[in-house]
Amino acid sequence: MIGSPEVRTVDRSDTQGSHRESIYEEGLVAGLLGAATIAVWFLVLDSFAGRPFRTPTILGTAIFRGGQGLSSAEGVPVSFEMVLLYTWVHAMVFWVLAGVAARLLAVAERQPNAGFGILLLFVVFEFGFVAVALLFAEPVLHALTWPAILGGNLLAALVMGAYFWRRHPNLQIFP
Repeated sequence: MIGSPEVRTVDRSDTQGSHRESIYEEGLVAGLLGAATIAVWFLVLDSFAGRPFRTPTILGTAIFRGGQGLSSAEGVPVSFEMVLLYTWVHAMVFWVLAGVAARLLAVAERQPNAGFGILLLFVVFEFGFVAVALLFAEPVLHALTWPAILGGNLLAALVMGAYFWRRHPNLQIFP
């Protein structure tokens, strides 16, 4: 009709869907970076000690075999089955955690006051991980050193943090 204003509707489902996909993709990439960082860290440490793949074998044995045979961790033979199973679980855990982190960062971009809370949550999470490992993973800690575990986690956190920081250059932790 002539003279009547044209009404346009904007389909926001596409932009919301692509934003959601972007968050999932970001979590997937960050999780892969974090898991790979720790895997490479322990491969290097294990290789220098003359026993490549020892750490994922021990961790896989602790998870999938209830720790059987870990009382003498030096005698645990490398099992590529345990390495693959542990690597899969490790990657999945990192993907989930990084996905949560990506969602929290999306919230912090919309609500800058949430940034410090997210940073605090990260610090509490890291401390909680170390505390739980010290309390409940005694056989594993006899086989592995907690500084190596803490170092690997902090290194992975730095790599993931750098990735997130590049993806969110305008994010402010302290408004």
